[in-house]
Amino acid sequence: MADRRGSAETVVTAADKPEVWQPSPIEQQRAAYRLRQRRRSFVVATVSTIVVLAVVVIVLVTSPGWDRFQSTFFSPHEAGVAFPMVLRGLWTNIEVMLVCGVAIAVWSLVLAVLRTLRGPVFFPLRAFAVVYVDLFRGLPLLLVVFLLGLGVPALQLSGLPTDPLFWGGLALTLSYSANVAEVLRAGIESVHPSQRAAARSLGLSYAATLRFVVLPQAVRRVMPALMNDLISLEKDSALLAAIGVVDALRQAQIRQSLSFNFTAYVVAGVLFICLTIPMARFTDWYARRRGFQGVGGQL
Repeated sequence: MADRRGSAETVVTAADKPEVWQPSPIEQQRAAYRLRQRRRSFVVATVSTIVVLAVVVIVLVTSPGWDRFQSTFFSPHEAGVAFPMVLRGLWTNIEVMLVCGVAIAVWSLVLAVLRTLRGPVFFPLRAFAVVYVDLFRGLPLLLVVFLLGLGVPALQLSGLPTDPLFWGGLALTLSYSANVAEVLRAGIESVHPSQRAAARSLGLSYAATLRFVVLPQAVRRVMPALMNDLISLEKDSALLAAIGVVDALRQAQIRQSLSFNFTAYVVAGVLFICLTIPMARFTDWYARRRGFQGVGGQL
């Protein structure tokens, strides 16, 4: 009897253990096939890239004007001399991007909220926001930089600053706020009206609904577009060199005027690329992540 009970207990225990999933032979074949295809694609992509780069390099090096082109745009001596100067100026571009980015975020959010206000009593505010957005979206950014950076200091009014960096940053803020405001307004209007109705039914005021319910969802939805605008702002900060701001581009201009060599411009371009490419890749990653969240919910 004891042996029977022991064997019965053994049978029950084995039955209670969960079975470990094992892929079927067909699934294993499919996985092996997909692995071979990925390896084949990687090899083909690598070989084709090497071949294309080799052809481009051979064509450039064997071209008749390569020596003069190399000495004019890729001079190692000029690059070594220009790099510290351009790097110091690049910090000005980074400061402009950070300070103007904060100002643009605040002012564009105000404009977007003004454009979404309801009721006839808010018509003047909506009209102001519409006129502002239409005006600064229609004006070229360089034109605004010239008007504020050169025109306003020429008035010589007492109490107004004369620093071109201030007026150039203001021009960037005014122009970019118009574009960013439209991005934020699209995000606000993409939130379903039921979200507002549910918040108001819980006793939240209009301002509280906008702050705690609408804006968090709206900003998350348009975050990739906002990141792209930040990348554009970082590049367009170089336009301030046109009004005398000593940034990376201006430093490159100074060095080029002394050496009559354009390598300094290439150095400035490489430094800007080193800033924009990581930001662009992070934006792509975030956009893909948000896309997966939109399909499958929150991660």
